Amino acid sequence: MAKQVAKRREEEAEIDMTPMLDIVFIMLIFFIVTASFVKEAGVQVTNPTAVTAKERPDANVFIAVTKEGEVHIDNKNIDVDKLKVEIQRIMAETPFISIVIQADKSSKAGVVMKVLDAAKAAGVKGVSVAATRS
Repeated sequence: MAKQVAKRREEEAEIDMTPMLDIVFIMLIFFIVTASFVKEAGVQVTNPTAVTAKERPDANVFIAVTKEGEVHIDNKNIDVDKLKVEIQRIMAETPFISIVIQADKSSKAGVVMKVLDAAKAAGVKGVSVAATRS
C-alpha cells in the first residue's frame, strides 16, 4: 500500500510544459513580426569615393543603378518610370523606410536623379547616395 501512495505522489509531481511552450511560441511570433527586413539591390556596383562618407546603419532598402542605367531593387530590374509605385509598395509593407541609392561611379547622373525624385515623390524621408570613404 505504501508503494502505491509513493507512486501516486511521483505522478502528481510532474511539471506541465504546455504553458512554457505557449510563451516560447508567442515570443517567437513577436520577434518575427517586429524584425526589420533589408531589401538588397541584388547587383554589385562600384561606388564613388567621398571624404565625408558616413555609414547608414538604419538603411533598409537599397536601390542600385548600374553603369548601363538599369535600376535594381530586391534582385529585380525595375523600370525607372515604375520605380515610384514599387517604392510605395515597399512602404505599404514597411512604413518607415530609409533608402540608400547605390549608383555606379560610371552611371549617368540623370538616372540617379530620376531614382532620387521617385523616392521623394513616394514620400520617403531618408534618402542618401552610397559612397566609399576615401
